[in-house]
Amino acid sequence: MNSSPDACWRDGQLFSRRYGDVYFSSDSGLAEKRHVFLQGNRLGERFALLSNGYTFAIGETGFGMGLNFLCAWQLFDEQAAPGTSLDFFSVEKHPLDGTELAAALALWPELHLYADELIARWRRRVPGWNRWDFSGGRVRLTLVIGDVAEALPEIVGGIDAWFLDGFSPARNPEMWAQPVFENIVRASRPGTTFATYTCAGWIRRNLEQTGFQVDKLPGFGRKREMLRGRLPGSPAIHPARSTSATAIVIGGGVAGCAVSSALATRGFSVTLLERAPALAKAASGNPRGILHARLSAGMNLLQHFVLASYGHALALLDEKLPVDNIARAECGELQLAFSPEETLRIDKLAALNWPSHLLQRVDAAEASNLAGVEMAHGGLWFPAGGWLAPPQMCAALAANQAIVQHTGYRAESLTAVDAGWRVEGKNEYERASAYEAQVVVVCTGYQVKSFSALANLPLTPVRGQITMVPAMPDSKNLRAVVCANGYLAPSVSGLHMIGATHGFNDESVDLRTDDHAANLSRLTEISPSLARAMNINSLDVSQLNGRASIRASVPGAMPLVGELLPGLYTSLGHGTRGLLTAGLSGELIAAAACGQLLPLPSILVNALSPARRLSGLRVKTPFPNATPGNPKQQEE
Repeated sequence: MNSSPDACWRDGQLFSRRYGDVYFSSDSGLAEKRHVFLQGNRLGERFALLSNGYTFAIGETGFGMGLNFLCAWQLFDEQAAPGTSLDFFSVEKHPLDGTELAAALALWPELHLYADELIARWRRRVPGWNRWDFSGGRVRLTLVIGDVAEALPEIVGGIDAWFLDGFSPARNPEMWAQPVFENIVRASRPGTTFATYTCAGWIRRNLEQTGFQVDKLPGFGRKREMLRGRLPGSPAIHPARSTSATAIVIGGGVAGCAVSSALATRGFSVTLLERAPALAKAASGNPRGILHARLSAGMNLLQHFVLASYGHALALLDEKLPVDNIARAECGELQLAFSPEETLRIDKLAALNWPSHLLQRVDAAEASNLAGVEMAHGGLWFPAGGWLAPPQMCAALAANQAIVQHTGYRAESLTAVDAGWRVEGKNEYERASAYEAQVVVVCTGYQVKSFSALANLPLTPVRGQITMVPAMPDSKNLRAVVCANGYLAPSVSGLHMIGATHGFNDESVDLRTDDHAANLSRLTEISPSLARAMNINSLDVSQLNGRASIRASVPGAMPLVGELLPGLYTSLGHGTRGLLTAGLSGELIAAAACGQLLPLPSILVNALSPARRLSGLRVKTPFPNATPGNPKQQEE
């Protein structure tokens, strides 16, 4: 969120004005965390007992400055065997800003290797659900920036140990309310444990009423006692996968490469099938694509998914495709208020008090300064926006020894077998062959009708054409992506990219002069002065280069992501948002296939589910707290 106005430093300690309490013990914050939460849950011995392929899940009720997470991560590195993994789920309503977090964590140099990675991800945080990988995907943090009472019921997966943290129960009673404890139990497995620094009688009674067996232990420092407890039943750490798990992914675009990467990171042996002679030759084959998160004040379920995907995509790209201004540029994106309707959307959205690192409202003068050329309108500025090369992104995602690529392979049929699924098809020489795996993920765009299990999915082909325009002296000053009805990207190698047209139920990929002309006409909306400087009226559209490709659209624009039949998953219908949504979709599928904590709330998991969409089931309600700064905004 924005810089937290309630945080300040007092006598070398980070202090919350909002709650009148400190973030860590004055005796020794690190030692206190280890005593209360790590030893209180016996995590050292439990981590050491994990077998290959198993995942341990920790839940936390107050992230603060992340010290509990870093301590647990460090202990897991020290005690857990290779091939195991850690899920850490936490909630924070009032996150620190990046400067505060870095200053606080600098107090413990022994954790700097872990803290530096957390700080690097911190600038990618978004309101709502965040999912970040660490240690090559072996450790996963799901951080919900929001209210704990609303986050806990949305957990999909089981928690093995809880850190009941947060400010003093007397100063922050909402964090310690009975419904919170009931939701903690609901999200727990049999034998789940908890530990907390407090020993208040009413806290103990509330925990016992929800089913925990509670004990008192010696506290830390000046705190005489603390509480720990466990739920009835034998602690059962469930295997996330077998050690010989196999998967087939059909489709070598961004969606297919993303899910292949997520599965391979978890130890799957992945067979990636692509009908073209190379990856990223269809809808993911444009030379450049933009990171465009279009939101509105209503913040319906789709836009919550887009927002979570945007934060995840930025962190994933930081790992897989760092900024180099060749394959990726973080040049920022302007969304212009070029019409009354867009002005209304932008004004309503900007009024919701978004974190400044995510988006900012700017006037025409500020927009012109940010873009480097004159803009007739202000709008929204996304500092982390920019462009990337989808083929390079696909190559980076698929660059894993556990992923075996078979290009030029046309998958023709899917059949359920005892071991999972069988895919039959032909290679580029029309030789028939088949592959079998426990899990199959279909990421083919709209071309799924030949598979009987997927024939009824509501996918529509949508043709889009981009136009490449030679840069002129003035247009070379453009340094940000600018969006109106279309978009214009800064020049690379002397060419600007303009896009894109939309033609429903059109499967032709020929270049059309009418589409080039339509793209050029959008330049006037973006910047009349830039359109004049680029001399678009004198351009011979028949001589312009570009590219046309076919994407898949779904009614309502929510993609089809999840399990359709046992062992059969889809990541389809991403439309124009694939560069944002494919990564988190792949993470969702891989986590589901492994029985791990899912990276999204249950309401979104259900909304994305292809099985629910085919069955006609509807998601009951939008998020109760839909937008930052406007807790009761309803879905439009």
